[in-house]
Amino acid sequence: MRRLILAAALVATLGLGACNKGSSGPQPDDMALGDANAKITVVEYASVGCPVCAKWQADVYPAFKAKYIDTGKVRYVFREMLVGGSSEVTVASAGFLLARCAGKDKYFAVNDAIFASQPGIFYSPRETLLDIAKSSGLSEDQFARCVADETQIKALNDRVERNRRDHGVEATPTFEINGRKMEPGYHTLEEIDAAIAAAGK
Repeated sequence: MRRLILAAALVATLGLGACNKGSSGPQPDDMALGDANAKITVVEYASVGCPVCAKWQADVYPAFKAKYIDTGKVRYVFREMLVGGSSEVTVASAGFLLARCAGKDKYFAVNDAIFASQPGIFYSPRETLLDIAKSSGLSEDQFARCVADETQIKALNDRVERNRRDHGVEATPTFEINGRKMEPGYHTLEEIDAAIAAAGK
């Protein structure tokens, strides 16, 4: 089983000094967009350190958002996963911590910025994430405290483990539409259209 990142390892890597079993219903720590009363809920289990997720974010998400989220047809829920090699897990861990520190109103914008910074972020994770933090209104000290916060690191690890254990998610991206999971991996808008249409019947 993939190791979950620990506080000391995360801080050291960034040089900061001191990715079907349970209910797919809403979780109190979910990050979501769209009409909460929409008949269709699309859950994406993803990692901001996942290159395939970043490709989907660039290629498909803008049209998906315009067609379904902005029109109120879909409630979109993003659930955090940590998958891949050590550099991908390190970036994703720090990125998710940063996104939550930035606040709910900036959470998706921070995720978008991290996705868009691939692959360069893997070569300079601290500098890239710090730039994103500053653009989100956080100081360097706030950023450093954010990614070293052991309480929040544990909460992230708990969310990831819950997604694995209760929803059987092992790969990213994994899409779940009204509780029905699609095959993990990249999906075109047309494939998601078909899954949404089937869920709405």
